[in-house]
Amino acid sequence: MTQITVAALQLAFTTDTAQNIANVTDLVREAAGKGAQVVLPPELFEGEYFCRVEDEALFATARPLASHPAVTAMQKLAAELQIHIPTSFFEADGPHFYNSLAMIGPDGKVAGVYRKSHIPDGPGYEEKYYFRPGNTGFKVWDGPAEDAALGVGICWDQWYPETARTMMLMGAQLLFYPTAIGSEPYDADLDTSRMWRRAMIGHAVSNVVPVVASNRIGTEGDQRFYGHSFICDEWGDIIAEFGAEETGVLTATLDLDRARKHRAGMGFFRDRRPELYRRMVEDV
Repeated sequence: MTQITVAALQLAFTTDTAQNIANVTDLVREAAGKGAQVVLPPELFEGEYFCRVEDEALFATARPLASHPAVTAMQKLAAELQIHIPTSFFEADGPHFYNSLAMIGPDGKVAGVYRKSHIPDGPGYEEKYYFRPGNTGFKVWDGPAEDAALGVGICWDQWYPETARTMMLMGAQLLFYPTAIGSEPYDADLDTSRMWRRAMIGHAVSNVVPVVASNRIGTEGDQRFYGHSFICDEWGDIIAEFGAEETGVLTATLDLDRARKHRAGMGFFRDRRPELYRRMVEDV
């Protein structure tokens, strides 16, 4: 039986990068102490969610993979604890900038980098100013057990069923989404937290796969991040969840053999008709 224990972290962040990394480190240690083999921090945990505004000075906070403080800190921690840590970071690659994720394995090495594919642009989430669309394609990595491949999409990717389905077709057995989402500056009455969850739960159901989502909390400028991190099983049933204010660690042990059995039984992949989906990839 393939059982994997996973964790999602939820916490607030400030402009103090060293303190943010220290806070994430403490929660990663707590998660590992609870048996977690894969620990998911939120998106861009190195600092505040800077895409709330357009400010060219903020490009200076990006770093290359090899020298990014969040990545190097999580590499040391992953090696010490012998766990996987999907690590979101603001990447500088020559003159280019990406919203990226390093998949760090239990040996402390970076197994690969995924660059966010879908880049939002709107009040409070002005990412197109900072990030190029990712050029890596979707990624799936070996997990902590045989046939336990890990697929990771970053925040805005989580709204797209194509992201989840593609990772599943690449062999993913678990889906992870580090995020940074909260209030909408243009509409104070709009709370997208229910939609946000339902979209990912939909991916769990339509792909018969467990989903892990990690979000930040707290107020940054005039924006409040709404948390609601969760872990659900392959039926979309919530196993562990936070509300809008809790700081801490969610853990769950997921039965991947059971999920595979249910996935085969439902027949969603058997009954696909890709020859009918051509319109989906035509930009007309």
